[in-house]
Amino acid sequence: MKSFYLTDSGKVRDHNEDSVTILKNGNGEQLLVVADGMGGHRAGEVASSMVVTHLGKRFSEVSSIGSKLDAINWMKDNISEINKEILDYTKDHPEASGMGTTTVMALYTGEYLIFGNIGDSSGFVYKNGKLTKVTKDHTLVNLLVASGDLTEEEAKYHPKRNVLMKALGSSDKAEIDVFDVEPSVDGILLCSDGLTTMLTKEQIEKVLNDDELEIEEKIVKLIRKSNARGGTDNISIAYLTLKEGEEAW
Repeated sequence: MKSFYLTDSGKVRDHNEDSVTILKNGNGEQLLVVADGMGGHRAGEVASSMVVTHLGKRFSEVSSIGSKLDAINWMKDNISEINKEILDYTKDHPEASGMGTTTVMALYTGEYLIFGNIGDSSGFVYKNGKLTKVTKDHTLVNLLVASGDLTEEEAKYHPKRNVLMKALGSSDKAEIDVFDVEPSVDGILLCSDGLTTMLTKEQIEKVLNDDELEIEEKIVKLIRKSNARGGTDNISIAYLTLKEGEEAW
């Protein structure tokens, strides 16, 4: 079992509003988090760092998350707390009005694998050389695709493809989507949309499948490739690789 995470400002943005981390507790449970902040006056990076800081603190406070149901409740409760923190911050700092952040996280214990998502950062599982997207983006175009008003191909190039329908800090109630996934996977990958808008799933797979590269080199290569294709946004990746049959602790 190996993990690595990295964030890069990209080629266009003058600063980085993403935050990313991978944490392991005393029980060998792993938490991966990517948050993509938004808002003027560098408020986006404040919002995204609130997510990582809050979840990191809460995760370190417990020796074990507990059962699958405990994990789901833990995710939901913490997301509600972070949402309130962001809203309280904007009340105290009017210049940060409109600040918010996406959040995608994955909690792996060996017994279960849970993803949580709000916004358009993505969570994938990697198995037998293939990536499968677990999370669903909370975007306007995804809503239009689901209702049959847009095709998936039209959605890729729609002028409003980046419009979010959900994010932390956007309303008083923050509801995170939770996905219960079969834990027998080879890897877990989380990323901000700075990766997925620049590279296709197949292009990401090709890098992950390169056995000549170490895990750190794979993530660096993905970021370099994203920048080579324009790097129009901040790029953040968290990747946990699980060897076949290896226990979580």
